[in-house]
Amino acid sequence: MDMSKRRAVVLVIDGCGIGAAPDYAKYGDLPDCNTLANTAREVGGLALPNMASLGLGNVSTIKGVPATQSTKGFYGKLQEASNGKDTQTGHWEMMGIVSETAFPLYPQGFPPDVIDRFVKETGCGGVLCNKPASGTEILVQLGEEHQRTGLPIVYTSGDSVFQIACHVDTVPLATLYKWCEIARTILDGPHRVGRVIARPFNGTAGNYKRMSGERHDYAVPPPRDTFLDYTLKSGLGVFGVGKIEDIFVGNGLSHAKHTGTNEEGLRLTLQALEDDLDLKSLEVAKTKQDRMGLIFTNLVDTDSLYGHRRDVKGYGQALVEIDQWLGKIMKSMRPDDLLIISSDHGNDPTAPGTDHTREFVPLLAYSPSLTGAAAADGSANGQSLGGKKFDIGTRDGFADIAGTLSSWLELDWKGGGSSFLPN
Repeated sequence: MDMSKRRAVVLVIDGCGIGAAPDYAKYGDLPDCNTLANTAREVGGLALPNMASLGLGNVSTIKGVPATQSTKGFYGKLQEASNGKDTQTGHWEMMGIVSETAFPLYPQGFPPDVIDRFVKETGCGGVLCNKPASGTEILVQLGEEHQRTGLPIVYTSGDSVFQIACHVDTVPLATLYKWCEIARTILDGPHRVGRVIARPFNGTAGNYKRMSGERHDYAVPPPRDTFLDYTLKSGLGVFGVGKIEDIFVGNGLSHAKHTGTNEEGLRLTLQALEDDLDLKSLEVAKTKQDRMGLIFTNLVDTDSLYGHRRDVKGYGQALVEIDQWLGKIMKSMRPDDLLIISSDHGNDPTAPGTDHTREFVPLLAYSPSLTGAAAADGSANGQSLGGKKFDIGTRDGFADIAGTLSSWLELDWKGGGSSFLPN
């Protein structure tokens, strides 16, 4: 194995928990929340052979996902150390930042001083809704009124978000994005929400559709450099797939591509591994990279399309789709590649309400060179570790992902987290 050519892939299955965290009650959740196990139970079992081969069934009892004594990968779970259960907090912690202060939430909607200033500075004339709501249900309730009046639909959720939904034929995308930029400047200080989100939609009454590819997040930047920044400054390229660029506000990325579906994100990840992308067209930073070292992919459909909508069947189908792509990804990996699969929080589609759930998240990891599996070129030069060494147990904090990446990529990251890989 050529140590100088090591690469790593982090796949985040957004909103994919594996059992209630010890502090679940603090976040208003129930002791039986378990995104994976409850989804599997409700759909009569999940067929996830690739994740099962890595040890997913050894982490928790999941119907259809058997435990195995001989796994291809490392398996365990992570307990979040940060105060929160949202996308930003989870992703930041993976890359080394533990957030002690939670972003503000608005269960009663945004206060008049925020809304009045937004209306004045945008000139939008007023807003509709201003309360927590499902992003799809609110279009059914207010889509026609929005088109009739031209007023934006402003809503929030169990996340720290200020969301603005507008029909593209009523409010042009450029205007919607401008309104979001204005909202981002307003929402500071005590009202510094994690994200302002543009939620464009199209279609006609009774058949409105959110335009996932044109969604845009205006996030608070990380408070300090993350492992992504450190990797980039070390001379390695970092490719953010999906909403990674939005979550980190572009920081620490050399290349990025927004995606409209999980399938697109998985395909891009596979193409990146196979060196089958025009990286020049995906550049977001003019930095000199020796090579592409890290691919960081967010798969959002499990969260936004199915978890929040409490669509158990859809959630299960999305997991099956991810697992099928994992087979292709694992076969394409070289001996000097590492794959880490995890999540940023739970979003149990069987739980009451529409919010995230405070859960442990699964951790699966695979490399042909660590597990004795055959490499993509047919060689089998890995070391067989055997037995319980594949079981990494429960790790304290998501930052162990950064610690593990640092070890694998041979970087001297001191920003938090410890490696679960063997010495």
